[in-house]
Amino acid sequence: MMRMSRGEGVLHAAVLGLFPLVNFEGKGEIAKGELMRFLAEAAWYPTALLPGQGVRWTAVNEQAARAEINDGEVSAELLFRFNAEDLIQAVETEARGRMVNRQMVSSPWAGRFWNYERRAGMLVPLQGEVAWLFSDGPRPYWRGRMTEIKYRFTE
Repeated sequence: MMRMSRGEGVLHAAVLGLFPLVNFEGKGEIAKGELMRFLAEAAWYPTALLPGQGVRWTAVNEQAARAEINDGEVSAELLFRFNAEDLIQAVETEARGRMVNRQMVSSPWAGRFWNYERRAGMLVPLQGEVAWLFSDGPRPYWRGRMTEIKYRFTE
């Protein structure tokens, strides 16, 4: 579970929702990292990426654009890469905070998405992976496959 509130990020991850793996909250780099994660996970709820939802887009080239979002004083930016069908293929940043020995360390980070299918009239990826990028190669720490996605739309 990720949540942002008044510039503070909260990350709580648990196996089957019962056994805690990660539980931290805070401002600064923690809040920025969680806002980056929100921006990346928006591939699964693409309407959150619309400019009317607060995302500002800047084209980089034909297959890439930077997206920036703010929550109070916290700002996050990711580079989005698109495939030949203009679907999100990857997101990346050179500096996302990760916890190392109780210290926040900025590290390159990326997410990949594939296996798009239409759900509720939107093309969304059914598979994804996120990894820390080290000099000896990526180290994935999450891979997932969506088995069910439900959307609630407001009028």
